[in-house]
Amino acid sequence: MTLGAASADTGRSDRSGGVRTALAGLTTRGRSFLAAGLAAAVCAYVLGQPDLLRVGMLLAALPLICAAVLFRTRYRVAGSRRLSPGRVPAGSEARVHLRMDNVSRLPTGLLMLQDRVPYVLGPRPRFVLDRVEAGGRREVSYRVRSDLRGRYPLGPLQLRLTDPFGMCELTRSFSSSDTLTVIPRVEALPPVRLAGEAKGYGDGRQRSLALAGEDDVIPRGYRYGDDLRRVHWRSTARYGELMVRREEQPQRSRCTVLLDTRGLAYHGAGPDSAFEWAVGGAASVLVHMLERGFSVRLLTDTGNSVPGEGADGFAGANQESADAAGLMMDTLAVIDHSDGTGLSRAYDVLRGGNEGLLVAFFGDLDEEQAAVAARMRQRSGGAVAFLLDSETWVREPITPSDPMKGQEERLRMLREAGWTALGVPRGTSLEALWRQADRERSGVVTAAGGMAGRGGGGTA
Repeated sequence: MTLGAASADTGRSDRSGGVRTALAGLTTRGRSFLAAGLAAAVCAYVLGQPDLLRVGMLLAALPLICAAVLFRTRYRVAGSRRLSPGRVPAGSEARVHLRMDNVSRLPTGLLMLQDRVPYVLGPRPRFVLDRVEAGGRREVSYRVRSDLRGRYPLGPLQLRLTDPFGMCELTRSFSSSDTLTVIPRVEALPPVRLAGEAKGYGDGRQRSLALAGEDDVIPRGYRYGDDLRRVHWRSTARYGELMVRREEQPQRSRCTVLLDTRGLAYHGAGPDSAFEWAVGGAASVLVHMLERGFSVRLLTDTGNSVPGEGADGFAGANQESADAAGLMMDTLAVIDHSDGTGLSRAYDVLRGGNEGLLVAFFGDLDEEQAAVAARMRQRSGGAVAFLLDSETWVREPITPSDPMKGQEERLRMLREAGWTALGVPRGTSLEALWRQADRERSGVVTAAGGMAGRGGGGTA
């Protein structure tokens, strides 16, 4: 939820600039009255008709008087904007609340309020506010919606003042603006038990030495300040010196979500493209693993890791899960195709240590990149790959050759390396594939659910 506020003064700054501003604010009606009045005055002078001259002067004076009165009227109004929520999934609606406060001692006249929004979010909202009493307020709201993820600016607010006859309009802009973040759609995933328990996945958690936690049977030498109640007498008698029990605390299991963003690996664009499915899948897995208590990170083919802070770039252990999820969702909201041609940078990051569970979303892989992806499995406790053949996601194949033939070969290479590899047909839900991955790892492949063929990824 965001809040922006600003104030606008409808008074004048200097006399010469004020006259130009007032005349520039004449509406079509006001300009027509002024032109008709001047024409009538000229005709009355030529024809010698004093009555027509009075009518012309009245027509010309009316818009000028309205402009002068409107410009000399001083209003002080404050405007604020509140987004609910400030971060919304693609395809969902957010509501924008606008509030106008009259902070002057005079009531306002008729106000026209307009907020600037990108066209992708919908039409530009406009509101007409009736007289606002001194110290009063008015609140209005409108809805925005986008099927495309991204960050969209909202504002600044524009306030239009008009006279009762509609002869003149003056526009004042507020200085504040806000940003609406449209994140990828997140699909709820079932809590299946994938491979990698020995490396820290699921209920089997790795443990590391720390200063507090449950007892460990492995003793260590006594240090000044240790609690004597933790003395391990059996080990003390064995080693001949005072020994205490080590203390430990559980270490959160790790999960790396790898997203292939190479531009050459995907074809097509739009909300239903293969790349958007991969981005939404990565977002769903990240949220799911954070909810299960994992320390997670988002890794791309460029080698960039998000959030990139903490131990080895993982989030969740020292950060609130909501903050970690928000940071990664903001990254996925604006992520785009990279100019890279390979996965070597991501492989260099992964081979630096044991990364627990690895969940990857790959685009088109040639034989060389499939070999690089296969080597990534060596440093993970469990590895699940979703392979998208983007040619099957467009209406017409780019090449006349059979695209499934190459994909099956890449799936075979990944499975032989120990991956649980699944092909992603167009229109398949991630939830179905997530359950399919569980069945593949369990060695139970049914005819109805075997979208990726026979499983070949052994146990971790």
